[in-house]
Amino acid sequence: MTRELMLTLEPIDEAAWLARRAMSLDMGAAVYFAGMVRATEKGGAIAAIDYEAFERMARHQIELLFKQVEERWPVQSVRLAHRLGRVAAGETALWVEVIAPHRREAFAACQFLIDEMKRVTPIWKTPLAQ
Repeated sequence: MTRELMLTLEPIDEAAWLARRAMSLDMGAAVYFAGMVRATEKGGAIAAIDYEAFERMARHQIELLFKQVEERWPVQSVRLAHRLGRVAAGETALWVEVIAPHRREAFAACQFLIDEMKRVTPIWKTPLAQ
């Protein structure tokens, strides 16, 4: 399984990630998710979110999740980019792509990866008021 992980202070260039997609002819599904910062958090207006991470541990945890995905589903590729630092409302904070033979596996693996990443990865967010 191909794995790619990026934790970055820079904006996520979704077009560049899509352009680098490598998919064999026996794969039939490429599912990607882009999570944007909303302008509201817990009922209040915000301008941005500040993401902090214990980067070494975050990378380790995400790599463990990639391994779990590989063990559960027939996935060819998993790629994930997560912003750190200040991310303004409307900007992409998380980008995930899963390539698998069928949509069911691709969607399930993508959902699992996002849910578990949010649960176990040491990446914290602080909403920043307008």
